[in-house]
Amino acid sequence: MGVTLKNITRENFEAVIALEVATSQRDYVADNLYSIAESSFHPTYQSRAIYCDGEAVGFLMYESFHHHDRPPAYNIFRLMVDRRHQGRGIGHRAMQCVLDEIRAQGPFERIAICYVPTNQVARDFYAGLGFQETALSEETGEVIAEIRG
Repeated sequence: MGVTLKNITRENFEAVIALEVATSQRDYVADNLYSIAESSFHPTYQSRAIYCDGEAVGFLMYESFHHHDRPPAYNIFRLMVDRRHQGRGIGHRAMQCVLDEIRAQGPFERIAICYVPTNQVARDFYAGLGFQETALSEETGEVIAEIRG
């Protein structure tokens, strides 16, 4: 099973916005259409389609914070795999791809993610990728977990 990340383009836009999470997951991630629109207004946002064996099966988005006096920091804040493709390890492989993409850009200060504290699946998933919980956001109430550079 080959999992890759691709830029959102005219050719894959419709396929990506048609992807859906399971009903029980809808409170955990924004719709892909909203995320793609949001990324068009923020030059630091990078949106990617997740492909498995040539088919669009998911979406992720991250942002970069470039500092003048230290390495950049990254925040991965969208990840979804279509409900029909969950449970196959695609999300894990997609996260490995985005972590590789970020690391290929050079040294970094941190890569952060956040999730709802009651989402034990997310907590276990990100811990398995090397993220360590560092704080609880006062603004959103979400857990913040990081990989330090």
